[in-house]
Order: sequence, then structure tokens, then C-alpha cells
Amino acid sequence: MMKLTVNGTQREVDCEPDMPLLWALRDLLQLRGTKYGCGKGLCGACTVHLDGQARRSCQVTVADASGAAITTIEGLSADGQHPLQQAWREHNVPQCGYCQPGQIMAASALLAANPGASDDEIRSTMSGNLCRCGTYPRIHAAIKSAQYTNAAVEKAEDEA
Repeated sequence: MMKLTVNGTQREVDCEPDMPLLWALRDLLQLRGTKYGCGKGLCGACTVHLDGQARRSCQVTVADASGAAITTIEGLSADGQHPLQQAWREHNVPQCGYCQPGQIMAASALLAANPGASDDEIRSTMSGNLCRCGTYPRIHAAIKSAQYTNAAVEKAEDEA
């Protein structure tokens, strides 16, 4: 049995240590928000957070993830109200929607590490997450919108 901390809860999975984290999340823990895209770490559909860092879950083994805090799209916000999830809806980002969990997870790791990310930093970070529908301008707009929302909330909290 392997122990994983997923979305704040310790879970046990009965698998080989070299199983990709993606399969443990989807098949063993039934967390289907993380998507299989290419299986080679090239598309970003399977992006999750390991200790707050965006990682391709198809390229991380269960053994490597053991001991790390794993966050999936399901754990980003219990009620779907994370500023990025709200911005995604406001900007009508998804078309087919398949890549969107990975896009949101990559964007949330970026904004957590760099709340004031520039347009170039956003483009650079997000360039590793592919969208076959080409919603890149809406993705970028949603990230900028979430930045402004976060900044407004932080300013209000500071003034209170």
C-alpha cells in the first residue's frame, strides 16, 4: 500500500510504486478531473500540484508523489469558487473543455508563486499547456482577471 495526501486527505492506494500518479488519481481514487492527454508530459492535460508546484501527473510516479501534498482540480476549491474557476466562467474559456483542468492548475500554481505575473510570464508558463480548440486568448484574459480579483481582495483585506 502506498500513502498519498490528496486534496488534504491521506489516502492509501494499492499499486506498484512506479505507477504514474495520473492513473492512481483517476483509476484508484476516482478523481477524474485530471485528464490523460499524451502520456509523455507534453500537453499539460494531467497537471496537478505537488507541494504547490505544477507537475505533469503522467510523469510522476506514485512513489515520487508519496509524502507530497497533491492537489487536483477537485481540491482547488470545494465549491468551484476559486478566482480562476470564476474567471474561466466569466470569460467563457472552455470550448471542448478537455484541457481546462490542467490549464487552471498550471495557472493557479503560477499565480500562487507570482501573483503579479506579467503578460510574458503568463504566456511563457502557460505555453506548456496545449489547447486543441485554441482558446489561448480567453485563457490569458481569465488569468489576468483572476489576478485583478486577487489584488482587489488583498487590498480590501489590508484596508479592513
